[in-house]
Amino acid sequence: MSATHGDREGERVPGEERPPPTVATVEAMVRQQMAKALGGKRGMVEAGIPGILFTAVWLPTKDLRLALVLSLAAAGLALVLRLLQRSTVQYVVNAVFSIGIGWVFVRIAQSSGGSESDQALAFFLPGILYSLAYTVLLAGSVVAGWPLIGFMLGSVTGDPTAWHADKQVVRLCSRLTLLLGAPGAIGVLLQGPVWLLGWRDAMDPDTAVAVIAALRYGLGWPLRIASWSAMIWLLARNATPLEEPGEQRGLA
Repeated sequence: MSATHGDREGERVPGEERPPPTVATVEAMVRQQMAKALGGKRGMVEAGIPGILFTAVWLPTKDLRLALVLSLAAAGLALVLRLLQRSTVQYVVNAVFSIGIGWVFVRIAQSSGGSESDQALAFFLPGILYSLAYTVLLAGSVVAGWPLIGFMLGSVTGDPTAWHADKQVVRLCSRLTLLLGAPGAIGVLLQGPVWLLGWRDAMDPDTAVAVIAALRYGLGWPLRIASWSAMIWLLARNATPLEEPGEQRGLA
């Protein structure tokens, strides 16, 4: 082996094709995305505590300002700790953003003459709308034949669309995308009707707030964990060899 070749060994030559995606590649990507999404126990607590605190304070006191301030204070404390430890602030920022959007909807309900109960319900509306939009996006990508998980895979392999040439990868990514969207879809199906009943006074608004909070924070994370676990299980049992690029073109 020449010295030049030895120096280049292990380096990617410009123009050289990357290896085709495999089940192992997809599984590695899913595990990486799962770790980012869940953030471990600490990330889950940081994402959930502000909303739980809002509900716990508002239900007995009916003081929206106090509930919002304490929720922001809890998120702010978590943010300061993250900054002092020089660790990722992603989950805290997500919580702060959610509270901020909720506050905007509270103000809209207030300006429209809504009661304090209506305003509390408005706080939870952005989360329901976000889950609905996310569900439609994921389902739509599968119907269109370009499942969103495939683009995540493309970001790992270095080619955003090469995965689409392999029908087996597309099929696998479609199933994974549907599993990814399942928690949001279930959340919308459960929380949406409760929110509407509370907004139309067909259900006591205070009860509606309590039910929505219980569904979101008590069922939301278990559903996400179950979804990701099902994705890993699907990958683990998918023993069908993926097609090589040459086979698809009849060159094998």
